[in-house]
Formats: sequence, structure tokens, C-alpha cells
Amino acid sequence: MKKFNFRKVLDGLTASSPGGSAGGGGAGGGSAHPGGTAGAAGTPREEIQETLTSDYFQICKTVRHGFPYLPTALAFDPVQKILAIGTRTGAIRILGRPGVDCYCQHESGAAVLQLQFLINEGALVSACADDTLHLWNLRQKRPAILHSLKFNRERITYCHLPFQSKWLYVGTERGNTHIVNIESFILSGYVIMWNKAIELSTKTHPGPVVHLSDSPRDEGKLLIGYENGTVVFWDLRSKRADLRAYYDEAIHSVAWHHEGKQFMCSHSDGSLTLWNLKSPNRPFQTTIPHGKIQRDGKKPESCKPILKVEYKTCKNSEPFVIFSGGLSYDKACRRPSLTIMHGKAITVLEMDHPIVDFLTLCETPYPNEFQEPYAVVVLLEKDLIVVDLTQSNFPIFENPYPIDIHESPVTCTEYFADCPPDLIPVLYSVGAKHKKQGYSNKEWPISGGAWNLGAQTYPEIIITGHADGSVKFWDASAITLQMLYKLKTSKVFEKQKSGEGKATAEIVEEDPFAVQMMYWCPESRIFCVAGVSAYVVIYRFSKHEVNTEIASLEVRLQYEVEDIITPEPEIIPQFPDASSQLPSLKSLSGSTNTVACEGMMKDSIPCLSVKTRPVRMPPGYQADLVIQLVWVDGEPPQQITSLAVNSAYGLVAFGNCNGLAVVDFMQKTVLLSMGTLELYGSSDPYQRQPRSPRKSKQFAAVKGSRKLSLPTDLKTDLDHVNGHCTSPTSQSCSSGKRLSSADVSKANRRGPGRPPFRKAQSAACMEISLPVTTEGYISRRAMLQQLHGISSFSHDERHCTAHTWMNKENRENSFSRSRSSSVSSIDRDSKEAITALYFMESFARKNDSAVSPCLWVGTGLGMVLILSLNLPASDDLRQSEPVMVSPSGTVLTLKGAVLTFACLDCTGTLIHPPYEVWRDPHSADDGEKTRKRKLVMHSPSSSQDMGDHQFAVICSEKQAKVFSLPSQTCLYVHNITETSFLLQADVVTLCNSVCLACFCANGHIMTLSLPSLRPLLDINYLPVTDMRIARTFCFSNEGQALYLSSPTEIQRLTYSQEMCDNLQDMLGDLFTPVETPEAQNRGFLKGLFGGSGQAFDREELFGEATAGKASRSLAQHIPGSGGIEGVRGAAGGVIGDLTRARIALDERGQKLGELDERTASMMASAEAFSKHAHEVMLKYKDKKWYQF
Repeated sequence: MKKFNFRKVLDGLTASSPGGSAGGGGAGGGSAHPGGTAGAAGTPREEIQETLTSDYFQICKTVRHGFPYLPTALAFDPVQKILAIGTRTGAIRILGRPGVDCYCQHESGAAVLQLQFLINEGALVSACADDTLHLWNLRQKRPAILHSLKFNRERITYCHLPFQSKWLYVGTERGNTHIVNIESFILSGYVIMWNKAIELSTKTHPGPVVHLSDSPRDEGKLLIGYENGTVVFWDLRSKRADLRAYYDEAIHSVAWHHEGKQFMCSHSDGSLTLWNLKSPNRPFQTTIPHGKIQRDGKKPESCKPILKVEYKTCKNSEPFVIFSGGLSYDKACRRPSLTIMHGKAITVLEMDHPIVDFLTLCETPYPNEFQEPYAVVVLLEKDLIVVDLTQSNFPIFENPYPIDIHESPVTCTEYFADCPPDLIPVLYSVGAKHKKQGYSNKEWPISGGAWNLGAQTYPEIIITGHADGSVKFWDASAITLQMLYKLKTSKVFEKQKSGEGKATAEIVEEDPFAVQMMYWCPESRIFCVAGVSAYVVIYRFSKHEVNTEIASLEVRLQYEVEDIITPEPEIIPQFPDASSQLPSLKSLSGSTNTVACEGMMKDSIPCLSVKTRPVRMPPGYQADLVIQLVWVDGEPPQQITSLAVNSAYGLVAFGNCNGLAVVDFMQKTVLLSMGTLELYGSSDPYQRQPRSPRKSKQFAAVKGSRKLSLPTDLKTDLDHVNGHCTSPTSQSCSSGKRLSSADVSKANRRGPGRPPFRKAQSAACMEISLPVTTEGYISRRAMLQQLHGISSFSHDERHCTAHTWMNKENRENSFSRSRSSSVSSIDRDSKEAITALYFMESFARKNDSAVSPCLWVGTGLGMVLILSLNLPASDDLRQSEPVMVSPSGTVLTLKGAVLTFACLDCTGTLIHPPYEVWRDPHSADDGEKTRKRKLVMHSPSSSQDMGDHQFAVICSEKQAKVFSLPSQTCLYVHNITETSFLLQADVVTLCNSVCLACFCANGHIMTLSLPSLRPLLDINYLPVTDMRIARTFCFSNEGQALYLSSPTEIQRLTYSQEMCDNLQDMLGDLFTPVETPEAQNRGFLKGLFGGSGQAFDREELFGEATAGKASRSLAQHIPGSGGIEGVRGAAGGVIGDLTRARIALDERGQKLGELDERTASMMASAEAFSKHAHEVMLKYKDKKWYQF
């Protein structure tokens, strides 16, 4: 794929030839469509002035939402009130008040071991698994690394930075303790070696350093905890151990009492030991909080390790001892828990996920004052909760962050930027009624940072579909994310009883309600969901609660060629049950109705059962109709690969690898249900029924000229490889059905064209490989199968296997193969899947003089068919008169599976499909006016008759074409990629214009102008390292896009230059100027007899003058990119002005420094010159001129 390096050059790329305007833009360049003529192509081009140029485009990530994936570390700044979370992938998320959410990433990708805030300094230290320390500058909106320090010979295990100190203590795996200057990030020469810290008589190594902290009473004393149970109290001034304590169980953590006279240790046997500095020989108190007390007075039995303990004092009550772990071994199934001991009361809080870390939030940052804890932040593997300690029942705070995106795994996403403004308050009002009770009534304690709305004002909504059948609507305006409303689609079905799976008609064992595709019309508020068990549910929005039965239809779709190829639309039955059709109409359903002659053969039964009793539906989205595909002759229904709804027409269309169904959801009838081959009628370009030798020859030519590719529509969690369909749970369409003699003769009638075509396709399958991961895919089929692979199903073996959407990462990144061999299954049954559908007012035929309702159908073989829709003339007849659906005979072709359609009017403006204005279906006011439907047929910009022609934009996984309608001339074609394939393509609006946005499997994000298909942007931005990216990537208007970057996080990005420029103003500030609270006055007597002793000058002790330099080979200093250059890019607003002033001063200081150095060197050279001149003068002073 060629890269575009010069934007300006691209803007001038317009080809002079009528059909080849794409030029050499993408790989493979443009190729003129044979149908194009200069006359037809020239006129529209002159009329349309395209406004978008490459200057309008730039790609950058904007914000990341959701729970940090695989968290490992936690830190809190008690003055700034911001929280930092580190992860196993080297990411750091910094959270403050709602709206303040920052994501940064270590370039190395090494796991974050520990985080330490420089309290109220606007900086953060991270220690990573590659033994590197980093200092992050948080005083800019996008934090950057100021310094890094890489340890070469030792592994970092623990760090501690005392409050208001610039010296960081670093413990290592060898048991040594080093000291780092935070300002210069240089190692001090002061080292506490493990063999000096322990007694000389000790024969064993004490293990890694697991704890470091200075005494609250005296900053000159450092407490060092070693893994094997040794605790050393080190005097930093005299460089010797004041005392040593030994315990025979491994230490996991240590916590001080604020007075500095006692400390508590947690151990691997579930015990807590309390030590007094005056008697270090043995602990003065040992408890096993969850251990059973033995009757004979023996020591309580040991428990699971207590991984962390915190010991926090209160002025007016007993101290809090809070710890994680420590439960008894006999309760194997017990959930992870946090124990809070307050006086004699012990409270165990059970968690849904394992505890990674926790922190107690206290009123004061000073370690030598009463701590007064008020909350505990608990970081779990998949959640973040905050417990209120001020109330005796310890309620949790309601979390304002969108960290429950992954409550059930996300299976699909939709993004709507610039949607109708009334939707967000309406959805919020129906969603707010489902709020849970029992939360703390206090405000969320993580309230730091500052955030303003920014300049971007249009409303945005993100919709996520989930594995449990739930759908969540999110307010995504102004780069925030807030949940609006949750819809549970599984409620329309009866609950599955365990153990019935094999006896029933299920095709998916786990997550049978997983949402596979969604279609939303914001204007009419109609919402449609396609589920993994081959069903479609249509929802209407109402503000009123109703109690009603759910209407349901069953549809048969079978891939079979019948004698009658062109159906007569007039004889399509109007009753919903397809299985009861008359024999003469059997071809219309694309199936034959056979009676189940075998005992267990399933026929005409759906996969799930819809509730038959009346169902209470709360305000919000209410199910209007459920459509289910049924088993046919013992074969399960194939999963849905495309979905479209139109509220003005009252129709829903959906297709799979067998064929297409169109349903009238107003009259609740099936209008059309036929196999893909039958849709062509006599226009089938592959001549599955050859009519003359000449036509056969023509097909051979077409076959030779097209590079056969593997079609797919990855937007839908399915993959249809050459029409061989593997579901998002990877269901194979390969049917092992028996062929009757009629079937054999039917197959022979198909003509000679079909089998070679299949063979060529499967050969292509083996040739195309995908260079996107280190493993490398054997074929594109393998890539596609992985993209959606969640389960496999083989009819030959009559066996169904499934594994859930919630996969481990390593399983998700391994192949999920179909049980049958890829080549043989494709050869055996190559089907043409329906991959794209689009309702539109358009010209269905070449000689049409006016637009009419149409359904555009795109297939996996690059075929585009237009179906004409004949709707009743008046609204009064819409409920009673039948709707007619008939093939128009129009067939257009592209390379690769069709992904998307759009229509532009003669001025190049996007025409929105017609829609019905929303009205509440259960409104109390049921007068004549409210019952009449209000339809909007065209967008306001094209008010009159939309001119005499349109542009149809069609994009497949390989190329984009623009046709002029009604002439069907191909005006422009652009071959987007030869070596890869598109995963997602959408026609989007940007800056009051329109363009085609594409995301390619090789990681390129591209935009093309419309209608001329000039390349405007092509950046290799996002390698598809994970199948999740391919499954969830979606574009929206105004230059917005998103994808799931991990199972728990949504990453949003923009491809708009304007948004990139304004992004700085929209991001939150992590650092706000806050006064550090003053230390409490400790009183004269306390200071005299036992307060924090004499002042301790760390600079004097650890500085180079006293301690000397550390060994250069021990650690290497790496300057970061977040210095002056990093700050310069982050400046904005008043703080930006101050920052710029500070930068200017810094630069001036640097220049003055350089000037001083230059002056000094000039003075030195002048002195040297003077000295040499003086020496020369002395040498020759007394000599006469003739003596020289």
C-alpha cells in the first residue's frame, strides 16, 4: 500500500480520464469502469465544487474511557485529590472529578509496579517491571516524562517518597536500598547494603525489600522490611541499624502508628504482629483475625496471607486496621474480601473480583498526625470501589466514572455524533428511574483537577451491545462518557433452563442473547437489534409504561436454487407463518417445506422461545416485534450478517449467508424471504442457469478479469468467507445434508459456471495472507475467523461447541478454527452472503424519471442489487394494503464484499433516508392528529425535487465506486487496497461537507473526497493487533471514531484537524493550585519529650558532597521528552500564558547560562593569550633588533 507523504500534492490528484479519477492514490491506483463515458461523467464533475482538502484531516487519540485493563498499582494525592492507576501493559490512568480522566503510556510497555505522587507538586513517579523509574509532569494536560532512571544490575521491588522530600528510597530484589534525587533523577552515593543492615551472625539472605518508610517521629530513621520476616530500623545519620526484629513468617506489608512508637506487620500465615520499638525481641501482640481458636489453647490455625495492612488512627475513636486477604483456608469458595477492624468490631466486605491494591484516604498528608481516615479506595481486577468509613455500615460511594462498560463483554458498538439534541435528556430521564439505592450520601472523594465544556457543543451518543443481551446508551458529548440508559434485550425471551441445551433448538450454548448488530434511527427513535441466535427485535420508544404481549414472526431462509427464479411479488402471502405457505409458493421462501421424517430432525422451529404472556414494559425502549429465523430440514438458521430499518416505510430488512428477508413491522408480516440467487432473477451475472453460449462466454470473461477475493462484512461479528459464513460465534454454514435425486438434477441445472467459481475462490483463500501480527495468518479466512471467532459449529458432526465472549487475552489472540477443514468446507458449499442493506429514495432502473422507495442490497461477492418497494399511496391505507417488494433488475459490481452505501444529490450533498418523526405510541392523547404519521422524505438541504440525478456511493472491502443515477454510469472508481481489505467504511459529514472514511486491516485510516474519490488522508495509524479492534471500530460524523482498545476500555480518536487543534482546550487539568495544609501545632511538651525529633537535613546526608557519586554502571539517567518542548505543546489558556512565560524565562536562563559559559571561555583564552604574550615579551625584552 503506497503511503501519501505530501498532502498538497494529493489535493491536485484528479485524473483527466472519465472513469479513472482515483489516479494512483491507493495501492493499485484507479481503473476505469467499462461503463463510463466522457459525456456522462463530465457534467456532474463540473457542477460540484468539493470543499474538503487534506488540510481538514489529522488523526490523534482524544480520550480513553472505561476501566484500566489489568491494573497493577494505585496511588492517591491527598491534597490535589487525584488518583492514579497503573496497569500490566504500562499504561497509567489519572482520575479526578468527573471529566478529568487522563491516559498515558510508557513507551516500553513494561508493567507498572508502583506509583508515588509528589504530593501537591504536580508530579508522579512510576516504577516499572523493566527496572526503570520515571518522573511524570502532571502540570500539563497531556502528562509527559521529565526523567527516567534505568537500573542495570538490580531489580526494583519497592519505592517510598516521604512527604515534602526530594529523596526517593528504592528497595531492590537483592535487599539493597538506594536513594534517588527526584529533581535531578540521579542516584545518590548513599546505599544501605543488605549485609550491613542485618546482623553479621545471620547466615541467610533476608530476601527482597518489601517495605520502606521513614519513622513518623524521626525522619532520620528508616524502617526496612525484608521478605523473610526481618525488619531493620536504620539510622540514616550514623549509618547503622538501631534495632532489628525477626519473625518466622514472611512479611507482606508494614504500617506505622502515627506516633512512631509502634508498627504493624502483615504475614503470609494470615497473622498481624504489632511491634514496639522499645522491645524489638518479640511482637507485643500477635493476632490471626480470621483464624479459628483451638480448644486446647494452641496457636490459632494459619490462614491465607494478608497481602496488605493499613493502621490508621482517629482522635475521637479507636484506630482502624484495614487489610486484604487473611481468610481461613477451609472456605475455598469464599470471595476476595477487605476486612475493616474498628475497635472490637470486625467487618468483612466481600468483593466481586480479586483485590489488586487498596488505599485509605485520610484528612491529613502528614504521617505524624492523627490520620482521621474517611474512605478506602479498593482497586479490583475489574472494578474500582470507594468505601465510606464515616458511616458504621460502610456503604460504598456511587462511582461517577464509566468503568462498568465491560459489566458484560462488549460485542458491538455504534457511534452517533451530532444527533438530535433532545435525545440525551429523554434517555437520561427513563434511565435515571433504574438507579440503585444504598449508596453513601457523601460526595465522591476523588474530586481533583478542573474541567470545562470546551468549544465542542454538539450532542454525541455511543451505544454498546453486550454478550448478555444488554444494550447501553452513553452520553459521549464533549469527550466525556456517562451512562444514560440500559436496555435488556433478553427480557423478550423465556429464560433458558440449564441442561436443556441439547434437547432444544439452540445454536449457541453460552451467551445465546449476545447482541451482534444494532441499527438506530435517532430521528424516529426506532431501535433494532440482531442477536447471535438468529433473531431480530424491533423496539419503539415510549415514555409510558405498558403491559402487553410481544408480537413475533418466524422466517425461513434456505440457500437453494429452485425452478422458478423470478418471483411474482403479487403472490407473496400476507400471513406471518412461513411454514404454512402453499406448495405453489415454496420458491418464495427459498426453501421446501419437508415434514420431519426423522425422529429428531428439527424443522420450522426457532432457536429461542419468545414470551407468550403479557409483559410489563417500563418507560423507554419497548419491544414491538421479534423476528426469528427457524431451523430448516434439520439445519440451524445462520446468523444475521446485515440489518437495516426504515421508519418511514415501516420495513426492516436483514440477510445472512442464505438470503434476504424483508418484514413489514407495521402490519407484522413477512414480505420477502428468499435465497440470494433468487434475488438476481434473470440478471444473475454468474449465470447459475446459462441461457445462451454467448452469455456463458461473457461470464468467463468477467471471472477472468476480477481478482476473486474473500468477501466479508466484519462490522457484524460474522465472517462469510466466500459466502462460507462463520458466525461471531464462528458458525459454519457448511451443511452436511443429504442430496435427493431432485437436488442432484437441480445442481446440474445450475450450469457449468458455478463450481469453477467456487474453486477459484477457495484458491484465493489460501493465497491471501495478512501481515498484521507477529504470528501471521495462514490465510485471510483465518484472520476473519479469528475476528469473530467465539464458537464453532459443524453440522457434519452434529456437535456444538462454544466458549464465551469473556475470553482470556491469550485465547482471544489464538485461532478459533472451524472443526471442518477450511478449504473443503468452502468448496463444499460456497454461499453468497448479504453483507450490506440500505433503504433509500432512489432511481431503481435506468429509465426511471423520478425517485422511488428502494432497498439496496450488497453481497459478499461484490454484487449490488436494487429492490423496488411499492408502498400504499396514502397513510390511511398503510395498515391494510400490502407492500410490494420486487427486484428491479439492476445489478452493479465491485471487487470484494460490499460494506456500505450512500446517496448524494446533484449538488454533492448527502441525502438522508426518509424517516418518520417520533411520536409516543402509548400517548394518552389519542386524537386524530396524534395518530397520523408525520414523514420526512428528504433532507432539508435538497428541498425541491433533488434534481434529475443522484450519485450512489458504494464501498466494498477492496474499492469504492460512485455511480450516476439513473444512468448507472460509473463516474469514479478508486481501488483502495490490493494486498489487504477494509474492515469498516462509512460516508460521514465533516465541516458541512461529506467524505468516505475507511479503516483497513493493515492499520491504515483513509478518507476519500466525494463524489470524486480523491485521497485526502492515508495514515498507517492503528495496527490490528487485536481482533477486538476490527470488531468494534466505527466512524461517526464530525471527524469522530472509536474502538475497543481492551476488553474494558473504549478509545476515541478524531480524524479532524479542527478537533485536534481544539483538543487542548477540551481536556481537563490534572493540577490545580491548592495550598498545602499546615501541620498541626504539636505543643511544647510533646515536642520536648517525644515529638518529631531534631530537624533532619537529607541534602547534607545524601548529596554528592557527603555521599559521593553512585557507580555509573548501577543506573543510567535518560532525559525525558516532557521538558520544555513537552510543556510548550501543552500550553493553553491563562495557565498556558503562565507556562509560556515560565518557558521563556527558562529559555532565557538557558541562553544566559550559555552566554556566561562562552564569556568565561573567552576570558580564559584571553588570559592564556596574555600569559603567552608576556612570556614572549620577557624572552625578547633585552635583545636588539638585529639579534632576532
